[in-house]
Amino acid sequence: MTADGELLRLVVDGTRAVSGLWRRPDRARACLVLAHGAGAGMRHPFLAGIADGLADRGIASLRYQFLYMEEGSRRPDRPEVAHAAVRAAVATAGRLAPDLPLVAGGKSFGGRMTSQAQAADPLPGVRGLAFLGFPLHPAGRPSGERGRHLSGIGVPMLFLQGTRDALADRQRIEELCDELAPRASLSLFQDADHSFGVPARSGRSNAQVREAMLDAVTDWIAASVAS
Repeated sequence: MTADGELLRLVVDGTRAVSGLWRRPDRARACLVLAHGAGAGMRHPFLAGIADGLADRGIASLRYQFLYMEEGSRRPDRPEVAHAAVRAAVATAGRLAPDLPLVAGGKSFGGRMTSQAQAADPLPGVRGLAFLGFPLHPAGRPSGERGRHLSGIGVPMLFLQGTRDALADRQRIEELCDELAPRASLSLFQDADHSFGVPARSGRSNAQVREAMLDAVTDWIAASVAS
């Protein structure tokens, strides 16, 4: 056990494994399986802060690595390899907490890989998906291409998006959520970028934005997943 939680090994493809961090607070009422973004692993301060805040709100979490991050590579895994890691993490969470409703998702790349896995073959036991900055398109090239597979997902989805997110044009993410209604819920964070950072002129701190995100996730889980 570490300060971050219980360190686990998750077997992905029979020969390779990745690290995971499991944390279950007292009186937990749900569990979020949380994947990292493309450029930072499960121990990144942003994800650590999310896990801390979830625990404070009675939500268990399982953070985990993708294989490329575990192996020290900078090049993200091919989708099928990333999907295998998602499935291993969800299966592990299901074994650790069979009594808790499961939600899966993650930051940016991690959320997109989770949604692709869900669209290809529903993740066992997962009742909803939560995206912390869904990367709808490359920076500077607004498009809805990366969101097309979401129409094949039947569980509730929560999109947490900054209004200055260069990877998710506000108009396009709003249109996408309208198309996916009523399965999709959108929470916008004024002046936040893709990392949910806000400028000093916004009058808020990054920590305040993170608290608002955590409240949005908790409320959505209570209303859409754990009710």
